[in-house]
Amino acid sequence: MKTFINSIYGWADARLGLEELSHFARKKTVPEHAHSFWYYWGGLSLFFFLVQAFTGILLLLYYRPGPEAFESVRQITYEMHFGWLIRSTHSWAANLMVFAVFVHMFSVFFMKAYRSPREFGWWSGLVLLMVVMVFGFSGYLLPMNELAYFATKVGLEIPASTPIIGPKIAELVRGGLEVNEVTVQRFFALHVVVLPAVFAVLLGFHLWLVQKHGNALPPSEEAKPAQERKTVPFFPNFLMKDLAVWLVALNILAVLAAVFPWELGQPADALKPAPQGIHPEWYFMSQFQVLKVLGDWMPGAVGEIAGILLFNVCLVLWFLVPLYDTSRESGRRARRVTWLGLVALIALIITTIWGYAVL
Repeated sequence: MKTFINSIYGWADARLGLEELSHFARKKTVPEHAHSFWYYWGGLSLFFFLVQAFTGILLLLYYRPGPEAFESVRQITYEMHFGWLIRSTHSWAANLMVFAVFVHMFSVFFMKAYRSPREFGWWSGLVLLMVVMVFGFSGYLLPMNELAYFATKVGLEIPASTPIIGPKIAELVRGGLEVNEVTVQRFFALHVVVLPAVFAVLLGFHLWLVQKHGNALPPSEEAKPAQERKTVPFFPNFLMKDLAVWLVALNILAVLAAVFPWELGQPADALKPAPQGIHPEWYFMSQFQVLKVLGDWMPGAVGEIAGILLFNVCLVLWFLVPLYDTSRESGRRARRVTWLGLVALIALIITTIWGYAVL
């Protein structure tokens, strides 16, 4: 049996270069220090994406976009064997993926892992985050229930307030003047075809950059002499720990999906008034609350335009951080960027909590 396995491995190695991959895996190391915990969040983001892809394919077998969208989701939830569990897992994994990506982004930020030569890793990661947010927004409408319908209407009013091009963009996304079955079909195509294709390319590029440059050291570790820095082999040491974290995440996901199943709600009805307390998902709540506050200070379109300009300025500054904080030394610029990150994180948390508190 051993001889047979070796012959199969040798046959595959001659054609696929398996020994080269094995040599690379054995040679690759990962830094080990007090902040190594944060290295696992990138892998967790990938894990939840894989769960999303698997459960999404299963849901795709029975989901029907368009006029029968709600009815197909109702059948999945209440008639298909374990359909409720697959749908609940998909929904919870989506939220956990967004959370993991946010944690990964801020951990990269505070560990200064955007510095040379990792600028493109930072930029590709931010684009991936934006794609993930659009994933969440496009998938939210697909059940076509009451909450998703009115939340999407509110969400599409934000780009519509942009002067000149805003109304055209919103009409193109909706497929008309109102959210309807055509909107569901367009969101479905975006959610299951366009975004996965874009995400796969960006993810491949991002993972290649991580392999090329390796895991970054936090400033406290970079200050140590090289002989005092500890590393562990990626295979099997770090890989086994990474898989253990995935197993913990799978258990948490299973408990959430089974104990707190995702509700379906009522079918959307454009003739009914919007229910009280309508709001977007939690990862858009911060922007939603900021727009509400600016709307109170500057009523009308002025407040919405000011909010959009504010978001765009903050996003541009976030993108430009690697070009500003370029020094390896802990100088004035590095401290300013750290304070910028702290302010951004605290503001994000406070405005999100504030948004839920005033519903």
